[in-house]
Amino acid sequence: MFKKISLTLLCLFAINTFQANTLKINTENDNFIGKKKIDFGVSESDAEIWINGKLLGKGNLEIVVPSKGCITVIVRKVGFLIEQIDFCNKKGMAKPPKTYYMQLIRDDAFDASIQTDIANVDIELKCSISKDKAWKLINQIILSNIDVIEMTDKETGYLRTAWSLKTFKQNTIRTRIIVKQTSDNPLVFKVKLISEESRRSMTSVKSDELYSEWDRILRSYSNVIPELQARIK
Repeated sequence: MFKKISLTLLCLFAINTFQANTLKINTENDNFIGKKKIDFGVSESDAEIWINGKLLGKGNLEIVVPSKGCITVIVRKVGFLIEQIDFCNKKGMAKPPKTYYMQLIRDDAFDASIQTDIANVDIELKCSISKDKAWKLINQIILSNIDVIEMTDKETGYLRTAWSLKTFKQNTIRTRIIVKQTSDNPLVFKVKLISEESRRSMTSVKSDELYSEWDRILRSYSNVIPELQARIK
């Protein structure tokens, strides 16, 4: 009699344990069965929302995270830092939220610069003064903006500054000035304000392959060309 009761209790215990484990597994799986939807919002209503490399909307968008998968969301707007976030719908990882709000941050490089049509182009300076006086003024004006001259030759009228580097949160800007004499009579110089960006922070000034022309210039150099045009004539 005692053996029958023990055997019955053992069977009931085994059944209950199996059912509990099965329920636990099913509950875990239920959390990750099917796609998950997220009501995704951005502080800037016209900011672009890119999902896995594709532009799918602006400002506010219902995004879908596939079952057992992940997505990468990138938000872009001119004048703001690029933001990126990943959402995954996989067992063992945090479940995607039902809503998500992204606050964009101003781009410090953009705010410290201006868009211009004088960056990376030759600007002609026609001089009515002597070469000695013009050359002295050119050096004074340039040294007041970039204090290291890498190469200078008064005879040929060539001057090149060293790169001036400025690092921002998501960008590095390097700037230099090049002056070339193109004519003796009349006396003419060409000046180029070179402005380049790397689109990443803390880029070495020597990493030429990482830089490309930027159609903006830092505000600290915005008066160089106008001052040369006004005084070297």
